[in-house]
Amino acid sequence: MDSLSMRIDMGAGKMRPKLFTLAASIVMAGMLATQPVSANDDASVDTFDSGRVASFAGALLAGRTAEADRDAETAIDLYRTALRFDADNTDLQQRLMVLLFNNGNFDEGVALAEKLKGDPTIESTARLALGINAVRQREFKNAQNLLDYAGVNDLERLLHGLLQSWAYFGDRKGDQAQETIDALEGPEWYGIFKTFHSAALQEALGNTDGARRLYTAVITDQNSAGMAPDTYIAASMSLAGMEKRLGNEQRAKDALATGTAFAPGYAPLRALQERIEAGETPKASIRNSAQGASAVLYTIGSALNRSGAEDFVAIYLNFARALDPKNAGTLIMLGALLENQGKPEAAIALYEAVPEGSIFHRVSELQLGLNLSDLDRLDEAKQHLRDLIEIDPTDMRAYLAYGSVLSQAKSYREMADNYDRAVQAIGVLPDQSHWNIFYQRGIAYERLKEWEKAEPNFERALELNPNQPQVMNYLGYSWIDMNIHLDEGMELIREAVRLRPNDGYIVDSLGWAYYRLGDYENAVEELERAVEIRPGDPTINDHLGDAYWRAGRKTEARYQWERSLTMEPELTEIPKIKSKIAKGLPDLPAKAPSASNSDGQKNDIDGSLKLDESKKNGMIEDVPATQTTEYEVKPGQTLWTIADEVLGDGERYREIILLNPSLRNGKETIHPGQIILIP
Repeated sequence: MDSLSMRIDMGAGKMRPKLFTLAASIVMAGMLATQPVSANDDASVDTFDSGRVASFAGALLAGRTAEADRDAETAIDLYRTALRFDADNTDLQQRLMVLLFNNGNFDEGVALAEKLKGDPTIESTARLALGINAVRQREFKNAQNLLDYAGVNDLERLLHGLLQSWAYFGDRKGDQAQETIDALEGPEWYGIFKTFHSAALQEALGNTDGARRLYTAVITDQNSAGMAPDTYIAASMSLAGMEKRLGNEQRAKDALATGTAFAPGYAPLRALQERIEAGETPKASIRNSAQGASAVLYTIGSALNRSGAEDFVAIYLNFARALDPKNAGTLIMLGALLENQGKPEAAIALYEAVPEGSIFHRVSELQLGLNLSDLDRLDEAKQHLRDLIEIDPTDMRAYLAYGSVLSQAKSYREMADNYDRAVQAIGVLPDQSHWNIFYQRGIAYERLKEWEKAEPNFERALELNPNQPQVMNYLGYSWIDMNIHLDEGMELIREAVRLRPNDGYIVDSLGWAYYRLGDYENAVEELERAVEIRPGDPTINDHLGDAYWRAGRKTEARYQWERSLTMEPELTEIPKIKSKIAKGLPDLPAKAPSASNSDGQKNDIDGSLKLDESKKNGMIEDVPATQTTEYEVKPGQTLWTIADEVLGDGERYREIILLNPSLRNGKETIHPGQIILIP
């Protein structure tokens, strides 16, 4: 798979269910050891029944393995089975309780929390769950007592304190609710959460002047906005809704403008603005104690939503959902967590639960379409997204979602047609937010080998967003791939790396560009860095193997190719990689050009590229005599693809350059119908 193809397809891989998980295999192994096996037995684990596990140890071991494999349903089932053998096992009860909360099984988890609330090792989570359940049951005094917990860290103290304030509100103790928030002392990041929930509390108490002052304090605090963006946006929308209910339409628009300036293109803001402009009056999102407590968990959970904190976030969001089951923001964020865990069916169920009248509804519908595609329900996905485009042809997100599905299916003609319609909908005055439409249209035409249509779209995307590293990388690599604009192409890729130094795909582009120019030493250096960033990517590892071979490091090359084979490369690449392992790369026909400076040293990422002209042009002092034949260039071909198709090895494109002097300056591109000489 070539480097450009990899960039189109990255992140678009199909999600497929695991037919045989490690957890099931462990349990099945134990069962097979004690049961007779028929030659006709089906080895599939699709019918695996955890109830057949015959021991505590077997259920516990398999449960832990399933949990590590993020198969929560199986793990929960196995832990239940284990508890049937040892009902008083506190460690297992704790493990099961946390997993139940993480998976959204709130009621069953609460039953275990009641047993565990006195255990200091799990007291915080147990009391939190019981307090939330008490608010849900409108047992506000009980909730106040359960949530009166000092905690062991700043986060726990903030969480319990804010939740306790909403329990006081439910008990009609508004002053005490506010005093509870005011009494919370902690680090600076407490500020945005205290101010937002004070504003929501005052609005719920009917003090709109106080609420306005506090909401305004949130949306004018840009420093805190970056730490808790969802809370910032919630304040903007809450203030806008309150002002509209008070009849202050201009103030409502001003509040939305502040949110839009912070998060341009955020769909719920746009939906709320359209409704306000249409004369609708939105309801307050926090009208009772359950909704207030749910908002505490959502605002803190969303701020924690970073890589590595997924389990905490899932628990907080599932607690929020237990309090306010139809809250659209919570449903969508939970759906996104499940998507990232490779659970599109579960994500779809959450997206379908978003109320139709919610300002988040269109977002949920777009995500639903993408997840249908992940489940290989391609026709459904395409129809669903086409319907969304028809409902609102001005919404560019729908074109991008549909285009993503078409790209994943490699339906590039449909993809190009889709983005043609998007550009038509944009009109003659695109703005910066439309750069991705032109970029994706460029990709579609590049995949169709219609470069004359692709290139203007990449350039238009860069005009709209000049520092967009993806576009710079794609356009720069394409130029190098076609042996045109070599200096400009390298500069674009180098600038993309400077802007995004930790993007393994872009770093790989720089390394592969050096490789294509014959500068194998620098290629190795960059490709090694790309592999460090994305060690599990088969294409990058394959590229590094190629660079090692050309640099004379043949043992390392074979090792790298063998590693690539273990990473599920494209099926079409497997025989090519195996051939390289067996035979290596073919010998080069002549000395390769170099991308080094005259002193042989590589330039810094932000330095200027100055190729030695004779090397850049692929020239050598003595061109060996060889038999030649004429070849007519087909639409969309590059020198590399011609060499790969006709000569069997793309690297032999240098031989074509040597035979065609007009191509040696790196500035003249080939074009359909052109006659060139090939060996």
